[in-house]
Amino acid sequence: MSRESDDGSVSPHRGDARKRTPQRRSAESTHRSRPLGEASARLGRALVPDRVTAAVLAIALAGAGLRLFGLGSRPFHWDEARVGYWALRYLDTGAFQYRPVAGGPLLYLLDRALFSLLGVSEFIARLPVALLGAALPLVSLLFRDRLDDAETVLFAAALAVQPLVLYYSRFLRGDVPLALFGLAFVGFALRSWDRRSRRDAYAAAVVLPLAASASGFVVGYLVCWLAAWVLVIEQRRVAAGDTAAVRRTAASLRDRLSGQATPAARAGLLATAATVFLFAPRSGPGVDVGLYDPTKLYLAIYEGTVGALGRFIGVRVVDRFPDGTHAILPYVSDAASLLLALAAPVVVFGVAATLRARYAAKRRPLVEGVGYWGLLAAAVFPTIAEVSAPWTLVHVVAPLSLPAAVGLVALLRWGATTAGDATGPNDARPGAALGAESGGAGVRATIDAGTVVAVVLVILAIAAQGGAVAAGVYAPADRDTELAQFAQPSDDLEPFAAAVRAAADVDSETVEVLYVGSTYHVPEGRDTGSPPSSDAWGNRLPLPWYVEAAGADATSAENVSVVEAAGDAPAPPVVVSEPRHRDALVTRLGPEYRAATYRLGLWNREVVVFTRSAGVATGASGTDPAVDALASRRPRPSAVTQSITARQVTSPV
Repeated sequence: MSRESDDGSVSPHRGDARKRTPQRRSAESTHRSRPLGEASARLGRALVPDRVTAAVLAIALAGAGLRLFGLGSRPFHWDEARVGYWALRYLDTGAFQYRPVAGGPLLYLLDRALFSLLGVSEFIARLPVALLGAALPLVSLLFRDRLDDAETVLFAAALAVQPLVLYYSRFLRGDVPLALFGLAFVGFALRSWDRRSRRDAYAAAVVLPLAASASGFVVGYLVCWLAAWVLVIEQRRVAAGDTAAVRRTAASLRDRLSGQATPAARAGLLATAATVFLFAPRSGPGVDVGLYDPTKLYLAIYEGTVGALGRFIGVRVVDRFPDGTHAILPYVSDAASLLLALAAPVVVFGVAATLRARYAAKRRPLVEGVGYWGLLAAAVFPTIAEVSAPWTLVHVVAPLSLPAAVGLVALLRWGATTAGDATGPNDARPGAALGAESGGAGVRATIDAGTVVAVVLVILAIAAQGGAVAAGVYAPADRDTELAQFAQPSDDLEPFAAAVRAAADVDSETVEVLYVGSTYHVPEGRDTGSPPSSDAWGNRLPLPWYVEAAGADATSAENVSVVEAAGDAPAPPVVVSEPRHRDALVTRLGPEYRAATYRLGLWNREVVVFTRSAGVATGASGTDPAVDALASRRPRPSAVTQSITARQVTSPV
């Protein structure tokens, strides 16, 4: 009876397998240990990053530091205040439902979790965006198959320090998270195609719902991706002079996807599961269907997929016409001027590299396609945006950073090569590359030295422009700050927040903040705990965030006549008024109250705040107001306006 031995030979007898010489035992031991050694070597290489990966990680850490430094120092923009306020309401009630008018659900889910773990502050509210923005440089590693080392590192650096991206990485909006997930989706999809990797395909399937949950602007990404892909394919046909090129591309795509039904189904399930988790409602007051209610799970799945899509189309498409539309040309013109002011190096090098990739003999579809994406975004996002704002340009600068990195690397290499050619392989004298020699060679060296000087000047210009813009990232906002949008408060609101924290107590029947004037008056019974909100409540922004974060209660009065400083129902410790009521309130409130004016926008948006002197310096216990705020903030089950009949003032918020 024979058997096959470990080394593949056939032994005629069973006993022969056990009769091994020492040499044979040594060979078998070496053969068996080789796979283990190879696996250990692969694991070691995976755990120890190469120089490029290490450089990108260092850039990402530096970018994280830039984003976290002074993260909570700037007062909340109105948009930030909306997100923060409704995240606090979600924390207090546990009820949440995707509403397109308030943006994607991602930031609400993240902020609610962080508020419950780390407390409530502007720093904590902005932390998810800052960390996701810090991860942007890591996306460059997904493109290493199609970029060289220098291009990868420079792409990471651009995403880390570009002032526009940096500013809105410190801002509670979904634009930077969307840019991160959009680039990551393209990177994973390309790696899946190039490497035939199922894991990358599954990652792309999860990242796309994350992009959709960050912002409704994901629609603009889909438009830009499709248009850029068509342009790349069409350019291939034109360059080849072959009308059958498109058909061959389609056939290649069909062949690649054939036989991939199982991986495609898995990817679809992953995408659906991620979408349901992100968009499904959470049950609570006013929301009957919840993801964690087993009896209504099927309804939650429907609401998180078909229902969410229907609401998005209804709000952002159907209900937007005709009143929500705007002229396209002024918005695109504003975007172009802001791009040149805030991101000129990225735009210039990105456009140049895209054109070079389009017409070069050796084509680079990645550079070309991502360049098209960025250029198309410059027209698409100002068109679909409801307001002309700098944050829309994040979706232009992020993709354009890739071809810009490629273009800058090409310029640097050209300058270095030119200088090297001028010196010559055997000429190592210090003055050779600077035109020290006379005659023909000296003329060539002088020209090459001029080229090198030009390259250096370009780099210095880039640094100067970037530094000048970057200074506005940390500076207080004013109407000359091009990075900021109109709804960014110009004044520090910490004194107001401290006064509210000092006045807040644990009694839900006590009102600590009173809004005076028709501009701020919300009728009795109006629910402000979830979007959409009334215009009057929106006029208060960003103050509702600070009131809610302190755990204070607020109400409003349409007329000044109901405000009294003394009597059976004196005014609350903090009174917020329109500027036109200042004189009347000074008379009614008396010397106990101190008035201060705050600019809640970059211009033409002022509010007067009266604070009772005894409640400004310390909290209820005479300690630091910030300490009292942590103890006094209480969960409140509803933000429905209440009636305060003693003062004939209604609608607490």
